[in-house]
Amino acid sequence: MKDKVANGIATQEKKRYVTLTVENDLFSGTDRNYTNGLRLGWFDLGAKPPGLTRKIEDMVPFFKTNETTSTFYSIGQNMFTPEDVESSVQDPNDRPWAAFLYGSMGTITLKDEGYVDELELTLGVVGPMALGEQAQKTIHSLINSTNPKGWDNQLKNEPGLMVSWQRRWPEQFKVDVGDLFLAASPHAGVTLGNIYTYGNIGGMVKLSSEHSRWDDKPLQVKPAMPGTGFFVPSDTPQWEVFAGVEGRAVARNIFLDGNTFADSHSVDKKPFVADLSAGVAFTWGPTRLSYTATYRTKEFDTQEDAAVFGGVSLGYNF
Repeated sequence: MKDKVANGIATQEKKRYVTLTVENDLFSGTDRNYTNGLRLGWFDLGAKPPGLTRKIEDMVPFFKTNETTSTFYSIGQNMFTPEDVESSVQDPNDRPWAAFLYGSMGTITLKDEGYVDELELTLGVVGPMALGEQAQKTIHSLINSTNPKGWDNQLKNEPGLMVSWQRRWPEQFKVDVGDLFLAASPHAGVTLGNIYTYGNIGGMVKLSSEHSRWDDKPLQVKPAMPGTGFFVPSDTPQWEVFAGVEGRAVARNIFLDGNTFADSHSVDKKPFVADLSAGVAFTWGPTRLSYTATYRTKEFDTQEDAAVFGGVSLGYNF
């Protein structure tokens, strides 16, 4: 499979992808917990990583680049609010108000053994500098929604750092049925940092047209099941449906634990969280449009309901 992918990278004329992903709980009719996520991604097929990543390669013996290595970059913003956004007082039993503004860089490499390794470095800031208040109030004003009044209670400014490693086994199980393609892909990984620290394990099942068998899962906002947003352009309409599950053992979540170096509101988080996701994607020409629905189990002890949110992703190949 590695030789096929390397040959595809070498022969594909247009190797750059830009993807805009918007996740919001308003898609499910709520406005609480993880309330909004925005991520703009740039994926450069076959591009070698910059010097910083090569230094990491020297320090981490199991992380090595090869002719299939590609590089991706992202900028984004996440916002988290308690259930009562109209109250100016922090509910002691609900999560803190918080926002995270970040940029990330990573690489993805297919290995001879048939697995894919991803390494991603994320730098950002939590607190008023993350501009969550301005962003949410602007959005709510545009859609004539409730004015959020509790941002004075948000987490204090704090720089954020995360390093994430992910291993996937694409097409671990696969079946070709005429013009259809069915595959299952397990994955496992770990994220370390003052924003999130967790270990994750999960898998995804995908059914698609034969043309879309190499397409990757649409890009989502972390924490989420892995996906770069890569797809193969087509002159005719193509499709895929997918569903997956991921479990995380969480040691650190700043959006529940509160600030690392300053006093702030916090809640007792649950050590294990699971995501159930399902979605559909359509490709036509150099464009792919996808929708993903996610059910996230309760993340803290006093949380009343599980979180449900949707994500729309628009990718363009050039």
